[in-house]
Amino acid sequence: MTSSARFPEGFVWGTATAAYQVEGAASAGGRGPSIWDTFSHTPGRTLNGDNGDITCAHYDHLEEDLDLVAGLGRCAYRFSVAWPRVQPDGKGPANQEGLDFYRRLVDGLRQRGVLPVATLYHWDLPQALEDVGGWTARDTAERFGEYTQAVVGALGDAVAMWVTLNEPWCVAWLGYGTGEHAPGYADVSKGLLATHHTLLAHARAAEVLRQATEAPVGIALNIAPMVPASDHELDVAAAKRADGFQNRLFLGPLFKGSYPQDMVEHYARYKPGWDAVLPGDLDQVSRPLDFLGLNYYSSNVIADTSRLDAARKAGYEVAPPVTTGANGDLGIARVGRVYAPHTGARWEVDPEGLTRLLVRVRDEYTSVPLYITENGCAENDYAGPDGAVHDPRRIWYLERHLVAARAAIEQGADLRGYFVWSLMDNFEWAHGFSMRFGLVYVDYPTAKRTPKDSYRWYRDVIAANGLP
Repeated sequence: MTSSARFPEGFVWGTATAAYQVEGAASAGGRGPSIWDTFSHTPGRTLNGDNGDITCAHYDHLEEDLDLVAGLGRCAYRFSVAWPRVQPDGKGPANQEGLDFYRRLVDGLRQRGVLPVATLYHWDLPQALEDVGGWTARDTAERFGEYTQAVVGALGDAVAMWVTLNEPWCVAWLGYGTGEHAPGYADVSKGLLATHHTLLAHARAAEVLRQATEAPVGIALNIAPMVPASDHELDVAAAKRADGFQNRLFLGPLFKGSYPQDMVEHYARYKPGWDAVLPGDLDQVSRPLDFLGLNYYSSNVIADTSRLDAARKAGYEVAPPVTTGANGDLGIARVGRVYAPHTGARWEVDPEGLTRLLVRVRDEYTSVPLYITENGCAENDYAGPDGAVHDPRRIWYLERHLVAARAAIEQGADLRGYFVWSLMDNFEWAHGFSMRFGLVYVDYPTAKRTPKDSYRWYRDVIAANGLP
């Protein structure tokens, strides 16, 4: 192995899951309904009407799954706590049975030599809170602080790192701005309110965590390079709007204490919108973090919606333009490079985009340690006649992204860790069970787990602290 294939000493290797995607046991142990229970049981909202009622049955297979994590070696495991399992109505006394489940989880990880990394919110808002406004209501941020207090009180001495929220952009804009995710609104005003209130919730949770534990506190963002489809001024401007919408709208408040001016101007006509930003809010949101988590899958090629014919002529795959909700409001369209490599889910593979992303965040926003909190690919995996699951394309994808991550370190990015998404195949939100991201194959009817070739490959990477 060459020195350039190795990662710095102490580099954290891990894998990840999220509660609603793997736990199942939707009504067991005192758990209340979440917005994803409601959304997935609404006809037409998810592919084939799939839902998370059972999914991987992680709740009932906890010990087996912890053994699978430990089988990767000395690593970390990023899991999420289901708010409705801890507070069925989103407020009031904690459900002890729910807290006990997560205590068994973190204790089981510690006993196996695995670092527990807890995410407080991975999209499963209690339905009772959505009924009174959800993330469009400022009060939800206050309730999130109370929920955080309950969780850290039960788990604080065992958790190695805390992530407040996972991908607040998805929470705000896919949930409230486009309607693709729960709770399913396509309303720009609601998306804007949810943006600010999720950031406030992060600030509330971080304050609670810092008072209760010395473990590092961060947030996980899904930011991605926005590449203009051409050098035409309209495409360049569209890519800048897309960057403001998905990236700078969250990086700015967190690290500069302000929303980007072009986005402030763009959304000025939406009410109440920026009126929800009260004096002192951004001072709280921008308090220093201990780390920043970045979830990366692909870069985005962006065209102005007035130039889609030009994009087609240039050889891009172009879907019909979205004219409603957040994307329609921005006049942007994501187009595909036909001859670029793609995953089984038709997501473009761009490892070099990860290098650019890590370096950009370091140069423009923050010097805090960075972690890749999600990276992975969905492929059309299946168990062969011998029961084995061969997934060479996933190994190829992960290897290329580790090379890109190492390149960023060589360029000065303070990257401290890498988490593969996901430990196991699971419920992939609106896509249902059509996407398999796991290192472990799950046969959903039987809940049988089968480690894939990529699981053994990643185990060797962890053991070598780099690419073999």
